[in-house]
Amino acid sequence: MIKIKSKREIALMRDSGKIAASVLLELGEAAQPGVTTAELDKLAERLIRSAGGEPAFLGYQGFPASICASINSEVVHGIPGLRRLEEGDIISIDLGVVWKGYYSDTAATFGVGRISPQAGRLIDVTRQSLEKGIEAMRAGGHLSDISHAVQKHVEASGYAVVYSYAGHGIGTEMHEEPQVPNFGPPGHGPKLQPGMVLAIEPMVNAGGAAVEVAGDGWTVLTKDRSLSAHFEHSVALGKEGPEIMTIL
Repeated sequence: MIKIKSKREIALMRDSGKIAASVLLELGEAAQPGVTTAELDKLAERLIRSAGGEPAFLGYQGFPASICASINSEVVHGIPGLRRLEEGDIISIDLGVVWKGYYSDTAATFGVGRISPQAGRLIDVTRQSLEKGIEAMRAGGHLSDISHAVQKHVEASGYAVVYSYAGHGIGTEMHEEPQVPNFGPPGHGPKLQPGMVLAIEPMVNAGGAAVEVAGDGWTVLTKDRSLSAHFEHSVALGKEGPEIMTIL
């Protein structure tokens, strides 16, 4: 069942989202050559807790960290550790915050130092596909309008969306109904209504769409080891259109 949020709930989610957005911004600035992903994770936890929130990912279904840190060909769910970032890497950082019982979820891909033009274009297209998906989130439309907008932009740019993972509803739980795929024809699925809050999250590969899970049971990689990028916002639908919650 899709949960429709009240104005009070959306206000709380807005507060949660602002914490998440501020933390992600600081992590992006800290993602420099020589920094370990574990150091980024510690910074994230400290920032989230100092703002009065709780790290949503820590312990979620057994996940051992406050952020997912996915480098280069890692798509999502990378576990932070001793790996040091290197000049030219790209890193996707995904994080969530719980604030007064309400969740926010956001992600972005950052270049480490100077990156290749190819990596930069992948990041740009993935960010743009998220923007296209959000623009398609309109009351009276259908859920798959979002999915189609993402896929259309990605594939027109010569890249592939990941089929195996999707966005989701969000509220008092991290993952609520409905799932929000990044592919499909428009005009299908539940009707979009004011009060819906969705985490829209394109995962885009420079090569093929196929992915696989690493031996740690969490990290998802592109099967062909091409680069992958990931962007995400938690978005509330109002009568006038979508409102991005995870933005400052």
